[in-house]
Amino acid sequence: MPRIAYFGPSGTFTEMALAQLESSGAFDGPVERIAAPSQGAALDLIRSGDVDGAVVPIESSVEGSISATLDSLAIGPRLQIVAETELEVSFTILGRPGTALPDVRTLAAYPVAAAQVRQWVARHLPQAQPYTSASNAAAAEDVVAGHADAAVSTALAGERLGLIALASGVADHEQAITRFVLCTPPTVAPPATGADRTSIVLELPNVPGSLMRAFAEFATRGIDLTRIESRPTRTGMGTYRFYLDCVGHIDDTAVGEALKALHRTARIRFLGSWPATSATGTPPPSDESAAQWLIQLRKGMADL
Repeated sequence: MPRIAYFGPSGTFTEMALAQLESSGAFDGPVERIAAPSQGAALDLIRSGDVDGAVVPIESSVEGSISATLDSLAIGPRLQIVAETELEVSFTILGRPGTALPDVRTLAAYPVAAAQVRQWVARHLPQAQPYTSASNAAAAEDVVAGHADAAVSTALAGERLGLIALASGVADHEQAITRFVLCTPPTVAPPATGADRTSIVLELPNVPGSLMRAFAEFATRGIDLTRIESRPTRTGMGTYRFYLDCVGHIDDTAVGEALKALHRTARIRFLGSWPATSATGTPPPSDESAAQWLIQLRKGMADL
């Protein structure tokens, strides 16, 4: 039975994403779920050989990329993303039995969750002081421990801990979605489906035009970049890594050629090619016609 880590403790949206991956057939069968206290800790369990894979959040439609996940994927031995899933995210305000919303003076929340319910809290719990928790499920545990009167959490965490729902379906933005990825040790990428996502991390030489030239490798080949983000390397002021997602698969000729070209002039970390849950953007153009033309030309048979 595969051991799969997830950003825990039990009751987080990440565990729900892992369950969704299980039900969709991402694994050969059931898995042993291993809770980890952070995204980085979950990924490090792969590197240490304690688990076979890990599920972590990577992007929120409301708050953008999850920086802790990006940073953990960029450093240390390389890991690879092989699958993804998406969850519509709304929160449950949990409290101990006997608690009502007007009683709440302290509200525990994971920072990403707090940002997604800020307006709701301002309207309904203006008196509540924030209490920072390590995850959505940990916020519920903080209520049980008496650190806070209520928590921004999940219904699943409430059920498991015996808390009551003071409010359900809480979110500032309708149809808020979080994307989660399944990471493993480096492996052969899943077969191309025609609706794929490829992700890389770039460290470019600090010379004029290096970023423009990197982007040009994609633009000249008709590759659609769907995410461009910079994060500090933490090695000195003004030094950054660039995280790029594009439509396409490493087995697509255009994508493979772009990666080869980037490798000549930059440090590139391949994070994976995998089927996208929500296909966005334009797939790279096919080179089949041009490839056949070149074959014929080499045989001395083509003139156009």
